[in-house]
Amino acid sequence: MSLPSFTRRALLAAGLAVATAATAPAFAQTPIKFQLDWRFEGPAALFLASQAKGYYKAAGLDVTIDAGNGSGGTVTRVASGTYDMGFADLAALMEFHANNPDAPNKPVAVLMVYNNTPAAVLALKKSGIKSPADLNGKKLGAPGFDAGRKAFPIFAKANNITGVQWTSMDPPLRETMLVRGDIEAITGFSFTSILNLEARGVKTDDIVVLPYPNHGVKLYGNVIIATPKLIKENPAAVKAFISAFLKGAKDVMANPDPAIDYVKARDGIIDVALERRRLRMAIDAVVASPDARAEGFGVVNGGRLALMASQVSDAFQTKTRINPATVWTDAFIPGKAELNILPPKK
Repeated sequence: MSLPSFTRRALLAAGLAVATAATAPAFAQTPIKFQLDWRFEGPAALFLASQAKGYYKAAGLDVTIDAGNGSGGTVTRVASGTYDMGFADLAALMEFHANNPDAPNKPVAVLMVYNNTPAAVLALKKSGIKSPADLNGKKLGAPGFDAGRKAFPIFAKANNITGVQWTSMDPPLRETMLVRGDIEAITGFSFTSILNLEARGVKTDDIVVLPYPNHGVKLYGNVIIATPKLIKENPAAVKAFISAFLKGAKDVMANPDPAIDYVKARDGIIDVALERRRLRMAIDAVVASPDARAEGFGVVNGGRLALMASQVSDAFQTKTRINPATVWTDAFIPGKAELNILPPKK
């Protein structure tokens, strides 16, 4: 028995639809190359979680995440177009803007992640250093590009410190030289140097930590940055990245320990227990800090940003003065509900 003509047409149409679906290309996702500020350590989980859980993909993005070797390098690579976005210290971004005023592709900060700089001065108790005043005339050490060392003039001015002598070294030697007594104190990210000192046999109780934010230096820390090209040509991708990142970061802060599995997937030789501690320390010290809770995650205070721009211009002796309006945009900041990702106060 022959089928009615309308049935034959319907079946033919359905067949064509199935054939078309089978041969049509998958929905194109926007590629985003993203560089971290440092190696695959605990805090990297804040970014890797959204990749592992498919949040970036669900937002229409094909995100690749690479390790970095310092914020200055990340800023430079995003400026060159090698990377579309990155994670870098705001002071390093400001320095690049002020020292390269004619650069055609200066990155812009689009989301605040570390509301406070992790920079700190660290010493051993046996040195007799207990407060910033004890640093007068002391021998300090850090790599030349270290964020804490570059911002030390701001710390010194706030605490009337003079006569400091500096020794430079590669990052792996910083804590080793402190333990050996070659130098009396170091600058570094608190959650990095504390654990590095412990790994070299120093007891936690024997470490003196002087965090910059606790001693009059309210510098912002790391931000997500993007190229002006991406911002101009595909603002939806920037917004989608931020939205997807927030979902993953919220998950990580709600339950940090399992998130280190995402880091280990990228660097199989990490010490899982150590990186769990590092992640928790970073969250408590700079992500969910009292200042972040007061200002709100992801945003900046205009007055504080302007003060930082002036302080960095002076401390870093930049070629031109830093214009805070050119280094930061709030155009991609989502609503308060989406920014509400910080864990409850302990």
